[in-house]
Amino acid sequence: MRDRLVGAASLLERFFHLQASGTSVRTEVLAGATTFLALSYILFVQPAVLSATGMDFGAVMTATCLASAFATLLMGLSARYPIALAPAMGHNVYFAFTVCGAVAAGGMGVPWQTALGAVFVSGLVFLGLSRFGFRERLLNAVPDSLKQAIAVGIGLLIAFVGLQWAGIVVARPGILVGLGPVGSAPVLLSLFGLLITAGLVARGHRAALLWGMVATTLAGIPLGLVAYHGLVSAPPSLTPTLLQLDLRGLLSHQGLLVIFVFFFLALFDTIGTLVGVSRQAGLLKDGRLPRAEKALTADAAGMTAGALLGTSTVTSYVESAAGVAAGGRTGLTSVVTAMLFLLALFFAPLAKMVGGGYVTPEGAHLYPVIAPALILVGSCMLRDVAGIPWHDATEAIPAFLTIILMPLTVSITDGIAFGLISYAVLKLVTGRLRDAHWMIYLFAGLLALRYVIQ
Repeated sequence: MRDRLVGAASLLERFFHLQASGTSVRTEVLAGATTFLALSYILFVQPAVLSATGMDFGAVMTATCLASAFATLLMGLSARYPIALAPAMGHNVYFAFTVCGAVAAGGMGVPWQTALGAVFVSGLVFLGLSRFGFRERLLNAVPDSLKQAIAVGIGLLIAFVGLQWAGIVVARPGILVGLGPVGSAPVLLSLFGLLITAGLVARGHRAALLWGMVATTLAGIPLGLVAYHGLVSAPPSLTPTLLQLDLRGLLSHQGLLVIFVFFFLALFDTIGTLVGVSRQAGLLKDGRLPRAEKALTADAAGMTAGALLGTSTVTSYVESAAGVAAGGRTGLTSVVTAMLFLLALFFAPLAKMVGGGYVTPEGAHLYPVIAPALILVGSCMLRDVAGIPWHDATEAIPAFLTIILMPLTVSITDGIAFGLISYAVLKLVTGRLRDAHWMIYLFAGLLALRYVIQ
């Protein structure tokens, strides 16, 4: 038995180059579990959002688990990066309420089957572009100052979401946000988790985020903030959504517009997440991401597989930063996360204890177990602000707009868009055209056009 374990460890070492990456099997397993726990909420949020279109709740949950496992496993084995993939928040809202929403409510009234078809086609376009290296060239064309700003902006966005999910920050009439009811039970549980996890981080504990979530979960059960739902359940049937996409409904101006928007959103969300998480993990080499084409292909493959199974756009997840903060550095982290997605099919009640959240008497949906990890991950990602050349206005102003707009608009895409547009404009008006790659000017123009005609 021991010989088999040694042989397995040796095989993992040769395939993932663990020692060269400064990690170990134990660290990678803990990191993969941490990433899964940090994004496990999507297993319950996704079916809740898409069921508003008439899609079957259970089928969407099963599709989410399977598509996420497939894409994350492909990322781990092919690109060998510690980045998990799952249906994107924001994209699912656009899918459900803009594309499939009733016309009377401001939606486009597109059937969910046609919307799945649009996701599928945009994924195929991604695969084609990845084969020619287009997305990799775009990723490498993004200037270093914006890459650093993207990482910082994502960090602020993650922390902002964490503060909201903790109930520490809430919406206030007349202003954007304000301090929430700090004395309430869910906020106190979040603060407890934050202090415990921060203490472990300060002591240099590599699995601080994971054990912080475990401690918070255990503390929340007797308080009635974490509900025990059982341990095992049979996976819901996939039949209601499997291969239900409609491609013929896309043969219209409206269908082409939906495809374009899904493509555009996924393009910049993917790039933003890959840059942000990769920079935090120290994976960028001379400002570039090795094996970027394989990482982007995994993203595109997940997108097409998700549409076939019955879920909206699958893409790289910013919560992967939680696993990176726990020490994950190789694709083994993603392999572990993928296995947990498959296990979640059978242990959905257990996963819901951590990611299911808590509904307050006022109707607010809080996530006191996950929130502390997101807050601390966000703080870790702010270190890249030091690398931005603040003395150069053509670099500093676009970086600032990228950083500030991500949390304020709750959109990675809008932050990148304003950064690229302002970068191109400032380089043009200062006569420094050659400072930017031609692709920056192209996409800056397309992004500006998107805002003009929306």
